[in-house]
Amino acid sequence: MTDDEFLASFSACTLPPEQFSHAGHIRLAWINLQRLDFEPAVEATCRGIRAYATHLGAATKFHATITVALMHLLRAAGAGERDISWYQFVNANQELMHDARAVLARHYSSQLLDSQASRERFVGPDLQPLPVRAAGP
Repeated sequence: MTDDEFLASFSACTLPPEQFSHAGHIRLAWINLQRLDFEPAVEATCRGIRAYATHLGAATKFHATITVALMHLLRAAGAGERDISWYQFVNANQELMHDARAVLARHYSSQLLDSQASRERFVGPDLQPLPVRAAGP
């Protein structure tokens, strides 16, 4: 499925739930980071995941802090670089693809990530700052 097909299917809420696993979440964020500046990409990703989860009857599954923190980590890993493909990004970022919780645990305690406040709105990290990318989208 091309990025355009994935995004169209996701946006129309016709993407099968099994195709919106962790990798699907990362792909959505990557597509938005490829096409938009950072803040609009975060807004589009959060809005889209909320709408999709609501469509599936799982609105409470959306976690604002995990979503936004992962977008910071993805941007720092090069997700906004327009000259790499999705497959190149995946190959270069296996830890984010297969153990994102461990990456998040460097920045967030489980107590903070498990809080209702961090589920409802973005909360900054309590362990290490999230990476900052000075240049690019």
